[in-house]
Amino acid sequence: MEDLKLHGSMSSVFTYRVIWALKLKGVNFEFIEEDMTNKSDLLLKYNPVYKKIPVLVHGGKLIVESSIILEYIEETWPQNPLLPADPYEKAVARFWSKFADNKILTLYGFFVKVGEEQEKAVQEGLEILRNLEEHGLGDKKFFGGETIGLADVGLGWIAQWLAVLEEIVGIKLLEESKFPRLFEWRKNFKEIPIIKENVPDRDEMMASIKIRHEKITATAHD
Repeated sequence: MEDLKLHGSMSSVFTYRVIWALKLKGVNFEFIEEDMTNKSDLLLKYNPVYKKIPVLVHGGKLIVESSIILEYIEETWPQNPLLPADPYEKAVARFWSKFADNKILTLYGFFVKVGEEQEKAVQEGLEILRNLEEHGLGDKKFFGGETIGLADVGLGWIAQWLAVLEEIVGIKLLEESKFPRLFEWRKNFKEIPIIKENVPDRDEMMASIKIRHEKITATAHD
């Protein structure tokens, strides 16, 4: 096996981006689970600036930040490309991949806020989904066209995590009647065998996220 290690957490959406990309490329790697409540000395050594996961270690070389890791994977292993060959289409795919990075915390806002701030976060989240629906997907099956690509991997947490967040909070953002294209994209994404085989257990994810939400709401009401 190639000297490739991925330090991450099985509860992290950013870690799963990298797992999906490597699996889609057919690249073998060793996964090392990191406890983010008790960060290892190795993680602090590998990512002393942000002290975050994921970290990809390839032949002793360190790559951090999930979006940068995805670009590195694409350039290092060209098989099963995640970016189109056409320069314009590649730029469009990178735009939506960047959009995914910039908006993830905003879209996550309805889960971590309460009261009026939560209401505002819901509206901001719906606007993000509208942009993805109308301008990102259009009539395409995936954000990059007919096959899964970089932007889909970056936005994959919407397919796997958002429904759990919605259930816990009791607020529905991604409704089929409002976002039929995005709803269909989620279905298509989840049906890809490699994605289906590499997702967290829903019950475990629900339990973990519930604990996190209870802490958030308890703090908000202190």
